[in-house]
Amino acid sequence: MYKNFFGLRDNPFNANPDPRYLFLTQATQEALAGLTYGIQSRKGFILLTGEVGTGKTTLLNRLLDWLNEQGVATAFVFNSQLDVSQLFDFMLADFGIACESRVKSHQLMRLNQWLLERYRSGRTTVLIVDEAQNLSSQVLEEIRLLTNLETAREKLLQIVLSGQPELEVKLQDPQLRQLRQRITIRCKTGPLAVEEVDGYIAERLRIAGANGQPVFTKEAIKAIFKYSGGIPRITNLLCEHALINSFVDQVKPVPASIVQEVAKEFMLDPPDTAKHHQSPNKAVAAPAAPAADGTKSQAQIAEAFIKTLSDLLEKLNQAQATVPTSAGKGNHE
Repeated sequence: MYKNFFGLRDNPFNANPDPRYLFLTQATQEALAGLTYGIQSRKGFILLTGEVGTGKTTLLNRLLDWLNEQGVATAFVFNSQLDVSQLFDFMLADFGIACESRVKSHQLMRLNQWLLERYRSGRTTVLIVDEAQNLSSQVLEEIRLLTNLETAREKLLQIVLSGQPELEVKLQDPQLRQLRQRITIRCKTGPLAVEEVDGYIAERLRIAGANGQPVFTKEAIKAIFKYSGGIPRITNLLCEHALINSFVDQVKPVPASIVQEVAKEFMLDPPDTAKHHQSPNKAVAAPAAPAADGTKSQAQIAEAFIKTLSDLLEKLNQAQATVPTSAGKGNHE
């Protein structure tokens, strides 16, 4: 609805993990390099962790694009509520392996045969499991056993486990020590620094077709960092709704006051950025437990989100009647 108003071809801050919009900070480049090196070197198990909303799935989608360009066979498991039987069914289907039997031993033999054929012809195979922090210990152990599919020198299947910091905690379970010991490369994503937020917003606008004219004021970008703590997902949320509100008010570039208004609508309090943001070369700590001092719960945030959308629709309906006709129908895309 605001694309023509701001001179854009696409919506630059969609929530979808579009790999075109991957912003390569130093930490992201290091994570992507670690993933590609681990796969090319047939290291077996690779771990990718990061706080909620820091771009893990977007990074994995970029990795998948690269793997497909290299002719690598991939299976991408994104449903972490699978049991062992469902995991094997999903994996074989994604690899395109025909197996009529539902017996796990038969499926394993067929998978091993297929992997050996690919290995002998010099081809690589990768299994990527997203949201792995929600997998049961039983499923994680079954995934660990897949690394037993190997030759005397190399692993036949490369496995990427991706998840939130809770995955690191889960892997400390003594029952999963064999899996933990097999992880050869650890990669991390983290929040953006204040200067990276500026570059992140500018890059997404450029990809979406911005013509170089300022879309956000410098004060607005500072406000976005203040309320997002550098988390890309929250940054996208603030930017998207700030653009909508600015369009409704027919104001550009987007001022800090509108960002503050959006943050208030979504009940976003400025996080402790000293705790949120760390050096890209350091591990990102697991989030602290929710405080009992009035901190907003997920349910409250969801309720506020629904209310905001309702209010926004009402404002847009009003705006359609008040926007100058010279703006043209394109402003309401």
